[in-house]
Amino acid sequence: MVSRESAADAGRVLRVGVVGAGVMGSNHGRVLAGLPGIELIGIVDPMLEHRTRATKLIGCPTFSDLESLIAAGVDAVTIAAPTHLHHQVALACIAKGIHVLVEKPIASTVEEGREIVEAARKAGVTLMVGHVERFNPAVAAVKQAIKDEDILSIAITRVGPFPPRMSDVGVVIDLAVHDIDLIRWFTESDIVDVQSQLASAVAEREDIALLQFRTESGVLAHINTNWLTPFKARTVTVATRGKYVMGDLLTRQVTECFGFKTDGSYSMRHLPVGQDEPLRAELMAFLSAVRSGGVPAVTGEEGVASLEIAIQCLDAPKKPAATAARAVPRRVVG
Repeated sequence: MVSRESAADAGRVLRVGVVGAGVMGSNHGRVLAGLPGIELIGIVDPMLEHRTRATKLIGCPTFSDLESLIAAGVDAVTIAAPTHLHHQVALACIAKGIHVLVEKPIASTVEEGREIVEAARKAGVTLMVGHVERFNPAVAAVKQAIKDEDILSIAITRVGPFPPRMSDVGVVIDLAVHDIDLIRWFTESDIVDVQSQLASAVAEREDIALLQFRTESGVLAHINTNWLTPFKARTVTVATRGKYVMGDLLTRQVTECFGFKTDGSYSMRHLPVGQDEPLRAELMAFLSAVRSGGVPAVTGEEGVASLEIAIQCLDAPKKPAATAARAVPRRVVG
């Protein structure tokens, strides 16, 4: 096993492995294989089908169990296994002094997430949570546009068709947790009030979620997410006292309205947006933190905080969409 001290040396090649060879894990492997200063040691997955696909797509070694990857010698791993395995895999790697990036959510429960954070702290290893949307160039442009602004409200839509892959979570953990993290990141404030409406239309778990929040700084935020829309949509709008910013996270178009006049007129401009691949930027940020020993872009504590809010959203009673009670229209007298 290579020591953590030498792994942090900015001049040496980092030996990195991936846990999970599903869609996300295969993407991790693809990106890591092309990064300078990185040796992709291999990808772990218990399913032969996944390992075979990873070999064809990436051409790297594969392993059927975590112990074999660790034995091969790795400085760092990225964990893209199902959520319920994050806790077990992360602790096993941290115990060996291996730096860890774990895909969102950090764990299945807040308690498990905190255990991962504490274990990494005690071991002195880098722990980063994979909230990849922070690295979307459109998100970065929105963040820059609202810098030093007095934010009033945030509205985020993240919808699309039911995922073809089997999932061990519903839309709140799979999708909305991205946007819970973005709300906290945009406002640099904790969420102190949560209201949620959840329903299951076609899935066992919630596939529709309408979520409302208030941050400690007084910002009102709203998330609309579902697995029922036939096309993907990812949009963010932020209203401040001085401007209104609209971002399409898929087309990477960000527009800013400003200069509001009393006659209702205003100015509008399109903001410059980069073209970096978010996952590549995220993995480079993780590996940079490993080399420098500095604070990672998304800390374990931040990952736990977003998970805690997501779980609060799930505490609301869930109703089947087709049988949920419908309110009687209220008559307006006037």
